[in-house]
Amino acid sequence: MKRVIILLIMGLAAVGFAAAQVAKGGTLYVATKTVALKSSTGFFAGTRGTLNYGDKVTVLQVSGKYVEVRSVTNSSLTGWTVSANMSTRQIVAGNANTASASEVALAGKGFNQEIENSYKKDGKLNYEDVDKTETVTVNEADLKKFLEEGRLSMGD
Repeated sequence: MKRVIILLIMGLAAVGFAAAQVAKGGTLYVATKTVALKSSTGFFAGTRGTLNYGDKVTVLQVSGKYVEVRSVTNSSLTGWTVSANMSTRQIVAGNANTASASEVALAGKGFNQEIENSYKKDGKLNYEDVDKTETVTVNEADLKKFLEEGRLSMGD
């Protein structure tokens, strides 16, 4: 039990440290495959443009879990995104011997080769279904209609 509490405290400290690194004027890098930059922090805010994995940005503002950023390579491209989509560490495009964007994202969530091997050892998991599920997309208009008709929260 003590071990779990210590790990939890360490995790929260790491998140706090990462959040402290996001400051106006700072530099961040896109840590996901793509990031849609929005006109505001609202989920259904209009999209101003898209950044790709590894793109470098400058922080313009911080508001809770959201950051407003400006692309370093295209200064006219600005917008809001969740800070979890970003990294304070520079992301360098690799070759076949380096980790993919998906692997980096999974590692950030605690998924590593040892855990993957333990899942594979069971032999009952269907990775093809996971891959198929990842290809499913829903456009924002359909999602908004679904939320409205179901009288569900529209989020932030």
